[in-house]
Amino acid sequence: MSEIKTIGVYTSGGDAPGMNAAVRAVVRMSIYKGLKVKGIKRGYEGMINNDIIDLDRQSVANIIQRGGTFLKTARSMAFMTREGRERAYENLRSQNIDALLCIGGNGSYTGANIFNQEFGMPCIGIPGTIDNDLYGTDHTIGYDTAINTALDSIDRIRDTAHSHERVFIVEVMGRDSGFIALDVA
Repeated sequence: MSEIKTIGVYTSGGDAPGMNAAVRAVVRMSIYKGLKVKGIKRGYEGMINNDIIDLDRQSVANIIQRGGTFLKTARSMAFMTREGRERAYENLRSQNIDALLCIGGNGSYTGANIFNQEFGMPCIGIPGTIDNDLYGTDHTIGYDTAINTALDSIDRIRDTAHSHERVFIVEVMGRDSGFIALDVA
């Protein structure tokens, strides 16, 4: 493997509070280590469409307090095909990107793993999903905020249910894991 000089960072799948702070940290540390950083907009879809921008200290200033992801995110049906991944790889190479840093969840990591296997593109992941369903970490980016947002809402709903002497049923997100429901309960 050749020396890594330029990394591409992207957010993929569902957005999660804290993704902007993670991108900012990646950009600032990469610059400190002498690497160039490119932001891939809309995840895998941005790779396919060559929607890639240069990132520097200024481009990530004043973003850590904003939720979601300034790089945007999308799900990509085209990336699920070999042809889509080939196009993405060609675009990354044309941008001189040597490695990828993925901020996302299960589906994002599955895509990165396939991409690495097919093209040898080094990929690193930062777990970013409110579902907290990734092995190897206690809490993913966005999980704590999801719990606290749900708790705040449920507290208010409970007050209304009590006032009306009724029982309310509340469903929270969490895909298949149930961690949000368990911790909120």
